[in-house]
Amino acid sequence: MSSVRQSRSSAAVLIIPFMVMFGLFFVAPIIYALVESLFSVKASGLGFGAPERIFVAADNYLAALSSSSFVGSLLRLVAFAAIEVPLMVVTAAGLALLIDSAHARFPKFFKIVAFAPYGVPGVIAAILWGFLYIPATSPVLQVLERFGLDLNPLSSGTVLFAIANIALWSFAGYNMFILLAALAAIPKELYEAARLDGSGELAIVWHVKLPLLRPSIVLVTVFTIIGTLQLFVEPLILRPLSTAIGSDFTPNLAAYNQTFGQGNPNLAAAMAVIVALLGFLFSFGFLQLVNRKGKSAW
Repeated sequence: MSSVRQSRSSAAVLIIPFMVMFGLFFVAPIIYALVESLFSVKASGLGFGAPERIFVAADNYLAALSSSSFVGSLLRLVAFAAIEVPLMVVTAAGLALLIDSAHARFPKFFKIVAFAPYGVPGVIAAILWGFLYIPATSPVLQVLERFGLDLNPLSSGTVLFAIANIALWSFAGYNMFILLAALAAIPKELYEAARLDGSGELAIVWHVKLPLLRPSIVLVTVFTIIGTLQLFVEPLILRPLSTAIGSDFTPNLAAYNQTFGQGNPNLAAAMAVIVALLGFLFSFGFLQLVNRKGKSAW
């Protein structure tokens, strides 16, 4: 009995700090946002009295969803996810497979090169790419202009791709390392058996590596879906450089503007909850789709 009690106390010592931190920094902010989204602050009388806090139920949600600019930002975010998620997964998987290849040279060097952008803060990365996106300061665009190619990555038609490029540059190396860790766990005997059966490198990739990488690719995809829904830093930094980026370019930027620009944190809380629900639906829907395909494959 004493050993059981000791094991329980040891487990409690390890679990309780996690539960406390999880509650303070994850559960509590969600509850606070939900509560704030159900209230509104209105000035009383002629505006000389103290503001009055009133319960408005779902009015903030209806106001957010009835705003064409906010709905447009949601659709823009979905379009960005449709661009970013496939690019990120394919690029990270391609880099991991290339570095893990038996014919790869200097793999450690290329690991460092691919992972290095992840160490650059998002604000700095957006500023660096912002200089490369402006024709007046970009040596790349200036060289292309000499060959008759007049490009403006921050125009309304290409700004989503420009932002997707920054996110891809920043996080592809991080996701690559997740896939490399999964590749390192694959028994080498499987490769040797495949080679004895006459399989080449491409056949090994297609029939051995990719099927065993499936759980890690799913994980990277979910991470990328959640990351795209958190899009905020890049458009905020690039906004002064482009007329195509407004104050409500993304839902997070719209919530930021409502809080600090319009002084309406309750509406911003409702917007944040809507984005969180959208992220849950996308992630859950993707996992359900993958699980169904996995079961049907069996």
